[in-house]
Amino acid sequence: MFDFRQLRYFIAVAEELSFTRAAQRLHLSQPPLSQQIQALEHDLGIRLLERDKRNVTLTEPGKLFLEHARQILAMADDARIQVAEAAAGYSGHLRLAYTVSVSFHPALPQILIRMGQNAPNVRIWLSEMYTEPQFAAIRQGQIDVGLVRDVPNHEDDAYALRIDVIDREPLLLALPEGHRLASRKQLELAEVAGEPFVIQPRELAATLYDRLVRLAAKAGFHPVVRQQAQQLNGLLALVAAGIGMALVPASMQAVKLAGVSYVPLADPDAYLLLAVASRAESPSPVVSQFLETVADAKASLGL
Repeated sequence: MFDFRQLRYFIAVAEELSFTRAAQRLHLSQPPLSQQIQALEHDLGIRLLERDKRNVTLTEPGKLFLEHARQILAMADDARIQVAEAAAGYSGHLRLAYTVSVSFHPALPQILIRMGQNAPNVRIWLSEMYTEPQFAAIRQGQIDVGLVRDVPNHEDDAYALRIDVIDREPLLLALPEGHRLASRKQLELAEVAGEPFVIQPRELAATLYDRLVRLAAKAGFHPVVRQQAQQLNGLLALVAAGIGMALVPASMQAVKLAGVSYVPLADPDAYLLLAVASRAESPSPVVSQFLETVADAKASLGL
């Protein structure tokens, strides 16, 4: 069966219509070139070239074979490029999950923009998912990476997963605009002890729920929950309605909802982690490329 080298040799002779010029172009002597062309014709059982002492011409089968030879080499070159891109993480698929609150953080669009620039042939499949389910989904191979809001609590997850911190995002207190503390530059959480809060159900947003409970306990009280809402946007609507206050990540300030004021908390523990989770062992080239892109995006945002 003929090989790629013979195809390249044949194409050179067919384009030059001269064994001498083809040999010069290929940087080899003429005898081995002639031997390879003869071997190709013998293998095919067809004469591809007519030659005499002065001229070389293509036979009709030779003209047809020239078209196919060019296509075969072009396909081989394309395959080589695609395989190299896949090995470097520049092509393939990436299944990325993120929590709803990450939608408002500037890191998400920056990461996606940079990934599109660095690896435009990577197809990214996006899905919203809470933090704890993301850990299980990565371990079970359902997603490749996740943008999460906490580190794993279970030992098996902690051992199996790699966690790269992107940001420790400050937590703010979202207050009704007419609240007595709404104009403050900063406040202590103890100042709102006994006042009503609106929260997401713990089964949906355990990270933020538990952070509120811990911060309140540190301030000497347990939060009074007046109402629950499944989405962060829903919490802000309840805040605007004066039903209660909410603990939210600072990036939620992007939601300009009338009737809501955001006040930073003085407690240094009042932050929410933003990190990328992936498998600790044997990351795919695409995942490795994504993690490099996350690091670049983090640096560009000054995080």
